[in-house]
Amino acid sequence: MAHTAMSGDGTTAEDDPLQTAVWRLRSRACWVDAAALLTPATPQPALQRASLLVERCLYTEAGWEDAEDALRTAEALAHTDDERGAAACERGYLAYAATLFQVRDRADEARAALGRAAALIAPGAPGRPLLDFRRGLIAENLTRSPQAARAAYRRAHAGATAHADPLLLSATWRHLAGLALREGELTEARHGFAESLRIREELGYLVGTAPALVSLADTETEPEASRLREEARRLFRLLGGVPTWLSDRLSPPEADAATA
Repeated sequence: MAHTAMSGDGTTAEDDPLQTAVWRLRSRACWVDAAALLTPATPQPALQRASLLVERCLYTEAGWEDAEDALRTAEALAHTDDERGAAACERGYLAYAATLFQVRDRADEARAALGRAAALIAPGAPGRPLLDFRRGLIAENLTRSPQAARAAYRRAHAGATAHADPLLLSATWRHLAGLALREGELTEARHGFAESLRIREELGYLVGTAPALVSLADTETEPEASRLREEARRLFRLLGGVPTWLSDRLSPPEADAATA
């Protein structure tokens, strides 16, 4: 549950061929190819490019320098409070990822950057739900404060609903469900994981579907649990072993039995 990477702009305008192409590549774990379609000459494409390359770090545990370079470009081009806030939000997320994967302890930087983003992004702005979600990730996985994480995820969930951001909504469903499962609320957890999976399948977000399948499997009985895990293995292989952190959860059935 700790590693979900969501950037908040999952669906794209049907009349924008560039954004449609970026989304298709992103959803298939081709972040570098998607970023290459964007020319970082103005704030919005620079921010989007940075977001893609930061997300790549969360799913592959690689590409840190590329993400840093893209982020510095986005920060240099940002002029409005919303743009500066969005760049700070990405800075905090990258620092969170580096800490999570023990590349380098940047927890203080992550908190400071997201705090800076909170001062710049207005409470009702479209970028606020994503910020709330990422503050929830830090509370859950770095601070180890599930109550603070739940409050942040609920704010993000309400914001994602209000701003019609289904990809972020799938993430909030998933992380709220994870907290419920940890507390033994199996029915609530199953519902949240099922909603997260449904949204990702509807969006065609392949790179996020295997984790959603595995999480739902954790709440199911046999034979449904095994069926879900086998489908997750198929997608994991299809995408070349991404997300990398899922590999331990997708060992072959015989290996599961040997270590049970």
